Amino acid sequence: MSVPFWIWVLTLLLIAGLLAFDFFAHVRRAHAPTLKEATVWSIIYVGLAILFGVAVTIFGGVEMGTQYFNGWLLEKALSVDNLFVFLVIMGSFAVPRQDQQKALLFGIVFALLTRSGFIALGKAMLEAWSWTFYIFGLVLMITAGRMLAPEDGESGDADNFVIRIAKKYLRTTDHYDGDKLFTIENGRKVLTPMLLVMIAIGGTDLLFALDSVPAVYGVTTNVYLVFTATAFSMMGLRQLYFLIDDLLDRLIYLKYGLTAVLGFIGIKLILHALNENNVPFINGGKHVDVWDIGDIDSLIVILTILTITVAVSLLSRKGLVASAIRSLDRRAHSYLHTEYHNTEEERDALYQEIVTREAELEKYNPKYVADYMHSSGLETTLEKVHKMHDDLA
Repeated sequence: MSVPFWIWVLTLLLIAGLLAFDFFAHVRRAHAPTLKEATVWSIIYVGLAILFGVAVTIFGGVEMGTQYFNGWLLEKALSVDNLFVFLVIMGSFAVPRQDQQKALLFGIVFALLTRSGFIALGKAMLEAWSWTFYIFGLVLMITAGRMLAPEDGESGDADNFVIRIAKKYLRTTDHYDGDKLFTIENGRKVLTPMLLVMIAIGGTDLLFALDSVPAVYGVTTNVYLVFTATAFSMMGLRQLYFLIDDLLDRLIYLKYGLTAVLGFIGIKLILHALNENNVPFINGGKHVDVWDIGDIDSLIVILTILTITVAVSLLSRKGLVASAIRSLDRRAHSYLHTEYHNTEEERDALYQEIVTREAELEKYNPKYVADYMHSSGLETTLEKVHKMHDDLA
């Protein structure tokens, strides 16, 4: 079903208005959102996304509504996965909590722009070459397999390749000036680490877009639904970051759920491609009679997998330990990046928090703690932290 141009215009104005409101009402004044603020606005943005889906269902029909909710749910799950990387980046750069909002909003806007470009490119490919469904399906299945590979923990680090290049060719300082991108140092205008944070977030957003766009095209080929599902999945992501900061670490099985979902969507795309087949070397370029998974079936499968994944993660004792270890690990790495601490008081306060969280590990299952400490390399990191503290004392 085609969508009239004026609907596109109204939708774009609505999304731009929401982003502008987010900036002027919340981000413009640097502050750390309270739990109440983050909760209220997270609920509001989720509510807006659902209301939009209801409107799509009413005016576009049940099929369009189902496809929208399929896409929104899928993209929402993938965007939560993005937050893990954002946490690592913020920790690597030791970004003060009250100054994190601008970087997060930039990440959301940049992600929306890059995804819009990939959405347009994906639509053009699908219209030009029907075998693109095969490509998208294989991409998702490869992505699903890659998610199961051990994490190297380096992709979000402050010393990655992109950041080293930026530091080499741009005039930067290691000190923050609130959430400003530029400051004056020794009489010269220089870039603050906040810009480097945005570069790191933008780079990871670009990589995530390569996976998320083929995924959403697996549940609908309506470009309007693809765009709106993607856009509304990102609305409220900033508030969600502050709401479930440490809770994110509890979702230890989320990557397995996302692996299953992406694998399922990849299979769905390939089955659809076989039904629409015109590739000469597959069945002589003729239709292959296989099951084409319906929209309702997809919605049920995605919702079931994600619900089970989140529930099992939150109920898991391992999840509690993983949450404590990962949170401590981020703070330890943040402490080691001394160049990004504005004052000695900030560094000392962070060290005291590390000591407190390290002591709290004693209340968890020793075996789980030992396993996660070993796999994350936290033992070595903490040794460096304590040695650095003693040397600076």
